[in-house]
Amino acid sequence: MSTIEIQPRHQKPVALWRKLLAAVLDFFFIFYIAGYAVGSVTGDASSGGFELKGFPALILFALVAAYFVVFTRFLGGTLWQRALGVRGR
Repeated sequence: MSTIEIQPRHQKPVALWRKLLAAVLDFFFIFYIAGYAVGSVTGDASSGGFELKGFPALILFALVAAYFVVFTRFLGGTLWQRALGVRGR
């Protein structure tokens, strides 16, 4: 019985501007979504935004870090990395 070798496809390198744009968009996306969520739960959200201090701010930073770790490591890339074709091919 013979074995079949699968050759990895040659992929073009991703442009640096796309990686940077994905990182910036991901950061703002998760920062505002998680910020409003934490602000709503803690009562620090208003119609003009949110202002987190102390423990709620630490929760926000933990959520931002968790977003990047979980999506990059386990889900094939963050939302904006996948949308811009940086990861998840």
